[in-house]
Amino acid sequence: MPIQQPSNQIKLTNVSIVRLKKGGKRFEVDDAKIACYKNKVQEWRNGVETNIDDVLQIANVFVNVSKGELAKHQDLQKAFGKTDTNEIVKEILKKGELQVGEKEREHDLSSIRREIATLVAEKCVDPATQRPIPVGMIEKAMTEAGYSVRPGKNAKSQVALDILHRYTEGALKIDGQVSECIKLLQSDSTLPIQRARMRVKVTMPSEDGKRIRKRILEGAEKVETDAMGDQQWEATLLIDPGQFKVINELLHKECKGKGRIETMTFAATSSS
Repeated sequence: MPIQQPSNQIKLTNVSIVRLKKGGKRFEVDDAKIACYKNKVQEWRNGVETNIDDVLQIANVFVNVSKGELAKHQDLQKAFGKTDTNEIVKEILKKGELQVGEKEREHDLSSIRREIATLVAEKCVDPATQRPIPVGMIEKAMTEAGYSVRPGKNAKSQVALDILHRYTEGALKIDGQVSECIKLLQSDSTLPIQRARMRVKVTMPSEDGKRIRKRILEGAEKVETDAMGDQQWEATLLIDPGQFKVINELLHKECKGKGRIETMTFAATSSS
């Protein structure tokens, strides 16, 4: 895409645009290196990238990048209260909206979809065989059920994926999408699927165990071990993942920091 400058011509390729509307005008700053370093804007926002020259191809503020129309000093002064281009560029990068190309967006959404399907496969089993379901089958069921990825949320709360950082600054959002996807597959697809059970270990002082042991065991689908000692009560349980929060809150309330629940594995089955 050619950009006309007063005395020369600079050719920008594979550019992504960061836009900020302020003072009634829309200002743009180009980020051309995003094609080579796809997460540079987000890395700069997160403080990972500190050299702004590695983020920008041209440190100019445009009214329209595609036409090469630079913002006028008087417009910058009116909108930003200053004309220092470097400072204004930083503000636009920090607060502006990153425009992603259609092909790049489709690629990223496809990658997010695949990651969600992978996470669903890790958390679910076939209820008839109690065995894991192949990711490919889950993807087909997602299509059958009409599942759509929301690009405003990333795909792993535990390990944020670089590819998704362009769409969100939060890192604790995918579990919601995964849970919604599982519910949709259960209701709107023909794929037999259920959540795998979580194996956890619960420990607490014996005096607390004697008080709340029964309440904790009621939330388990299977009790694998149940040992009351002189000093400590310890149990290994298979639970529905939704019970983890319930038990954790009970421990927090009743044990005053002395009780603990630990995730051991996701079990393939909860049957004896």
